[in-house]
Amino acid sequence: MPHTESNVHYTLVVLLLLAHAVSPASSQDKNIFLLAGQSNMSGQAGVINGTWDGIIPPECAPNPSILRLAANLTWVPAAEPLHKDIDVNVTVGVGPGMSFANSVLADDSSLDVVGLVPCAVGGTKISQWARGTFLYDQLLSRARAAVQGGGTIQAMLWYQGESDTTIIENAEFYKGRLEKFFLDLRCDLQSPSLLIIQVALAQAGPFLEIVREAQLGLDLPDVKCVDAQGLDLEPDNLHLTTAAQVQLGEMLAGSFLQNWPTPGLTNN
Repeated sequence: MPHTESNVHYTLVVLLLLAHAVSPASSQDKNIFLLAGQSNMSGQAGVINGTWDGIIPPECAPNPSILRLAANLTWVPAAEPLHKDIDVNVTVGVGPGMSFANSVLADDSSLDVVGLVPCAVGGTKISQWARGTFLYDQLLSRARAAVQGGGTIQAMLWYQGESDTTIIENAEFYKGRLEKFFLDLRCDLQSPSLLIIQVALAQAGPFLEIVREAQLGLDLPDVKCVDAQGLDLEPDNLHLTTAAQVQLGEMLAGSFLQNWPTPGLTNN
């Protein structure tokens, strides 16, 4: 009998260890990143004439430690295209999110599990992200849902503005609208020091420089900026190529690691 009890005890210990070893990443606390903005964030790299070429560089490959919050608010393994069920009115390809996540994990293994929350929608103006709009409410609700299973919002990655460079009035109002959007979001997430890393535009319409000046000159605490100008563009001269999206993701990761940790929004 003692020998049998010992075997039973040993078996239970092994089963518990195995259960822990195979526990899905979705059950762990996550380091959560919001991905918001327009098409260069949702990802148009590799999309030609409405068809994505399907090419996924190694820097954007799936990783068991990287999850994505799907449109139905469940955590699933992250894979390109990250915005396939979010930016649904266009064909999406590679964006900066997977390159960012893989780069962050490669440089700081203490982060364990990264949760990406795609929210970007192509062709959107900054006015469409103002408090009370559909896009703002969706961003807020997805951010709140993301922390429910355990985790902390570490930063928002923001790449938007091309649609505000075609009309002078939109370009001139851009800085004030962007600043209000960031402040409102921090307030509504109850995270006044939420790190925001925005991307200064690579290319766009005739009033590009006005919007770029607003992005580069925004003076808010814990708002950082990486500059996409000079990165390679697709033939449309607007969207970043796949290689450029990889590079941008790595630039965003470098900015995050340089400015982390900052207090985020934790599920209490």
